[in-house]
Amino acid sequence: MRALSVYFHVPFCRSRCGYCGFYSGCDLSLREPYTAALVRAVETAPAEGCEVQTVYFGGGTPTLLGTGLVTVLEAVRRRWQVAADAEITAEANPNTVTPALLGALRAAGFNRISFGLQDCEDEMLRLLGRGHTAAEGEAAVAMAKAADFKNISVDFMLATPGQTTEKAARLARYGLSLGVPHLSSYLLKIEDGTPFARGGMAARCPDEDTAADCYLAYYKVLEDAGYRHYEISNAALPGYESRHNTVYWRLGDYLGIGPGAASCHEGRRFRFREDITQFLAAENVWTLPVDDGAGGDWEEALMLALRLAEGLTPALAARYGQDYALLLRRAEPLRKAGLLRADGERIALTDRGFLLSNSIILALL
Repeated sequence: MRALSVYFHVPFCRSRCGYCGFYSGCDLSLREPYTAALVRAVETAPAEGCEVQTVYFGGGTPTLLGTGLVTVLEAVRRRWQVAADAEITAEANPNTVTPALLGALRAAGFNRISFGLQDCEDEMLRLLGRGHTAAEGEAAVAMAKAADFKNISVDFMLATPGQTTEKAARLARYGLSLGVPHLSSYLLKIEDGTPFARGGMAARCPDEDTAADCYLAYYKVLEDAGYRHYEISNAALPGYESRHNTVYWRLGDYLGIGPGAASCHEGRRFRFREDITQFLAAENVWTLPVDDGAGGDWEEALMLALRLAEGLTPALAARYGQDYALLLRRAEPLRKAGLLRADGERIALTDRGFLLSNSIILALL
């Protein structure tokens, strides 16, 4: 039976963060009809006869749907066979969860939760536009543990305004103090069209060299504590790597459902337009996606493989008809520069190499 992953985009937020470039809105009156539209989308979805290995609710703020998340997950179980050990994740903001909601999600089969904490200092949280304090973030993590969530992830931001290597290392130590097995940490990128871009926030952020030093300092603390830096922006204790996101990085099959959600199914890429009105009104939402072309060529496979610490293997190169020995020769100057490891088993980026991944990929191509 063919493996499948399913992603749901939940485009609701109580307020919009200044840096956010994702599709979302604040009209919470649409939550109930949107839940019903997701259920209809599942009921008519392609991928007949697949077994669902992972389910992921992202946003936006998925927990604003409340137990509507359970309603959609029940529709998934009716539509497809769901693996007994499936990873089922909901993203959450700390001020949108309660013990009752977390208990309901856990009872329904959700076994992973990802909190967007972003920082450990209230002043920075206010600057970023977050609607919670550091204490509320800590309380949310404690609530999830009390609800029997063992697989908890926390998101942080690096290279935020005024961040130094010392602050980045302190943020990593704070993440460790939360006692969670997975930490995602993203370099702040000022997206065009966001309030941060319009307000000139980039001028307050660290320059590229300082941002790189913050990144390296942060991940050194985690690695020294036994966390594996398994992907450019993610570290985890062994066995707690995100299975859902790994499907993306390994070019697996997945369906994305909701405005702005992308899919890669049977070698074809397609996505829904960022239009909730269209999504709600459609009799059959699967007539809406626009084609994004074929997925999984050599360039994409190389790029995604090098996002992962496991890197590029001879078997993957051979699958695309590539000469691994030639790749090793191209990689040699980069290995000597400390940007990657290269031997007969794999070509994999170092932490410093992760920061220059785009240039390295071009060199190998």
